[in-house]
Amino acid sequence: MFGLEALELARIQFAFTISFHIIFPAITIGLASYLAVLEGLWLKTQRPLYRDLYHFWMKIFAVNFGMGVVSGIVMAYQFGTNWSAFSEFAGSVTGPLLTYEVLTAFFLEAGFLGVMLFGWNRVGPGLHFFATVMVALGTLISTFWILASNSWMHTPQGHEIIDGIVVPVDWLAVIFNPSFPYRLTHMAIAAFLATAFMVGASAAWHLLRGRDNPAIRKMLSMAMWMALIVAPIQALVGDFHGLNTLEHQPAKIAAMEGHWDNSSGEPTPLLLFGWPDMEREETLYKVEIPYLGSLILQHSLTEQVPALNEFPPEDRPNATIVFWTFRIMVALGLLMIATGLWSLWLRRGDRLFHSRAFLRLVLWMGPSGLIAILAGWFTTEIGRQPWVVYGLMRTADAVSNHGAEQLGLTLALFVLIYFAVFGVGFVYVLRLIGKGPVMDEGKETGIGGPGQKRTPARPISAADEAIAHEHGDQLGEGN
Repeated sequence: MFGLEALELARIQFAFTISFHIIFPAITIGLASYLAVLEGLWLKTQRPLYRDLYHFWMKIFAVNFGMGVVSGIVMAYQFGTNWSAFSEFAGSVTGPLLTYEVLTAFFLEAGFLGVMLFGWNRVGPGLHFFATVMVALGTLISTFWILASNSWMHTPQGHEIIDGIVVPVDWLAVIFNPSFPYRLTHMAIAAFLATAFMVGASAAWHLLRGRDNPAIRKMLSMAMWMALIVAPIQALVGDFHGLNTLEHQPAKIAAMEGHWDNSSGEPTPLLLFGWPDMEREETLYKVEIPYLGSLILQHSLTEQVPALNEFPPEDRPNATIVFWTFRIMVALGLLMIATGLWSLWLRRGDRLFHSRAFLRLVLWMGPSGLIAILAGWFTTEIGRQPWVVYGLMRTADAVSNHGAEQLGLTLALFVLIYFAVFGVGFVYVLRLIGKGPVMDEGKETGIGGPGQKRTPARPISAADEAIAHEHGDQLGEGN
C-alpha cells in the first residue's frame, strides 16, 4: 500500500488508533476531577450554578468515557494481532500491568459510574459525591498503570531475560522504573490543562455570542486559574522529564534538539527552528541561540548535549519528526502560560469576561491541550525508535508476520470507521458544548441535590404533577 512495508503500516495503524484513543482518556481524566470539584463546591456552598455546571459537564464526560472505552479495546487487541512477537517477548510484564489496571481502575469506575450518572435523584448527597470522587480516582489509577507499562518500555528494569523472554523479578522496580514518575506527572497535568482549556474555550464561545451568566463566567474563571497555576508547573515537570530522558535515552534528546555534531567542543546551542535532514546528517536553515541548549539540558555553560552522530545510523530516531513535534508541544505550553498570565492581568478591573481579544485567544486555545498531548506522545514514541522496548527489542522484531496488503486493508477500514463513528461523537460533544449549561437559579439552596426532589426524569410524571398542582389550586380557590 503506497509502497509501504508491513512494519511501516503496522506502526501507522497503531499510531492512528492511539492518537484517537488518547484524546478521550485525557478529557475524562480532567473532567472527572473537575466534576468532583464542582459537586464538592455545590455541597459546600449550595450555589445552584455549581450544580448546573456539574450536570452540563457530566453529559460530555459520559460521551467521552464511552468513546474512550471502545477505542481502548481496539488497541488492546492490536497487541495480539499486529505485535504478537512483542507480546510473546514482554507480555509477562505488560500483561499483568494492564490486568492490574482492569482490576483496580476499571472495576472502580464501573462500580461507581452508574451511581454518578443516574443516581442524582436516587441516593444521598454524600454517597453521590463519593461516587464522583471514586470515578475521578479511577481515571487517575488507570493513568498510573498505563504509564507504568509504557514507561517500562522506555526505561526497562526489574527483569531478567530467560530463553529470549522477559521475566519480571522485581515488580516494584518494574512499576517504578526510572522514567515513570516524570511521565505520570507530566501526563496527568497535561490532561488537567487540556480539560481546562476546553472548558475555557466553551465559556469564551458563549461570551463572544453575548450569552453572559454566572455559570459561564465561573467556567472561564476556573479554567484560567487552572492555566495560571498549573501551566508553569507543567513546564517545570517537563524540565525534570527532559533531564531524565537525557540520562536514559540520549539519542531521543539529540533528535529533539536537532543536534548532530560535537566536534567543535563548544557548548550546545538551542535550535529554535530548522529542518533536520536525516540523509545529509545536518540541520538545515537553523536559527539558534548559543549556549542555551547546554544551559537548559545540562544546567551548564560548558557541557555538551549528546549529538546524533554519536549513535549508529540504525539507532537514531527520525529527528525531522521528533524535532518539530517537540517544538509544537513547547510552543503550545508557552502559549498556555501566556494565556494564564493575561487572564490574571485582566482580572484587574473586571475585564476578564469582556475583552474580546482575550476571549478569541481562549477560544482558539480550546484544542491546544489535546494537540500538545498528541505532539508530546509523538515525540516520546517516535523518539524511542528503533526500539519497542528500549535497548532490548527492536520494533522491526516485534511485528507480526502479516503482509502489507492485509495491514493496508485493515488500516483503510480503521480510518473509515473511526472517522464515521468517532466523528459523530465529536460532533455530538460540540453540540452539547454549544448549548451551554442550563441555569436554574430559581431553585434555592438545598433543593434539587442528590437524593432530593427535582424535575422527574419522565415527562409524563412531570405532566401529572403539574395537573395535580393546578387542580389543587382550583380546589383552594373553590373553598
